[in-house]
Amino acid sequence: MSSPPILDTSAPHIPVLLDEVLAALAPEPGETMVDGTFGAGGYTLALLKSGARVIAFDRDPDAIAAGRGIEDAEDGLTLIAADFSAMASELETRGLAPVDGVTLDIGVSSMQLDQAERGFSFQSDGPLDMRMAQAGMSAADFVNEADENEIADVLYQYGDEPKSRRVARAIVAARPLTRTGELAHVVRRALGYKAHDKKDPATRAFQAIRIHVNRELGELADGLLAAERVLKPGGRLAIVTFHSLEDRMVKRFLRTRSGGAPSGSRHLPQAKAAAEPSFSHVGRGVRAGEAEVARNPRARSATLRTARRTSAQPWTEEVTT
Repeated sequence: MSSPPILDTSAPHIPVLLDEVLAALAPEPGETMVDGTFGAGGYTLALLKSGARVIAFDRDPDAIAAGRGIEDAEDGLTLIAADFSAMASELETRGLAPVDGVTLDIGVSSMQLDQAERGFSFQSDGPLDMRMAQAGMSAADFVNEADENEIADVLYQYGDEPKSRRVARAIVAARPLTRTGELAHVVRRALGYKAHDKKDPATRAFQAIRIHVNRELGELADGLLAAERVLKPGGRLAIVTFHSLEDRMVKRFLRTRSGGAPSGSRHLPQAKAAAEPSFSHVGRGVRAGEAEVARNPRARSATLRTARRTSAQPWTEEVTT
């Protein structure tokens, strides 16, 4: 029986936009904060240092197992092995709602990317897995069982792959695929990739398949609704995204929930809000500065969006993905 992973708090994992997230959450001693994406514990540790109580979620069993040492050492931390989209039901069942703040860091973690056996990256060959929760449909299941049209649609929608049908056709022709190196090779060959090309096209394919396998956009949509439900009046929300699809969803949600609506055309008036605004103080998107990007290249694509909960009831409208 293998030992549980150990969370090394001295490891070079750097939380993205940490200062900006903390400024938005403004944690006070005794307040309760939710870190919906515990990962390596970067945001959680900073929130605990402020004196706040933290309830942290993660669907990755490795992250939860590695974080148990912090939970044992810190009276103010509760770790919950669950999707962040389930935070409302999990908190309410435990009598822990409402809360003063919620933060989410969307997407794959650096720890997951760095472990070849998890299959998130083609930088090192490993099994074609990509499952954050280590359960359910794997990337191998998808590429080997989905039909060509579905694969092409996923590559186009989630990876912005302009030649998605060509890549999908190549994947189907090469089946079965079981290793990350095999899939990367098929994608490169289909697109005529040369070693000196600026960007490896396999990056787009891996991103798209990972988003699909982990239902990342649906998880974010459900997580936004859950955050709206658990935040008390005046509660703060801070969400960091790394992909334009995710950022667009968060931006649209906060704009709508704060009383705005998609702008009408010159022929149609702007639509009215469906209910009393459930969020206010919606901030503009914040990007990492040059110094942070130099220290942590992952920060280059990060965008932080923030808002404050009003006293209005949660809306009944769903989030558009």
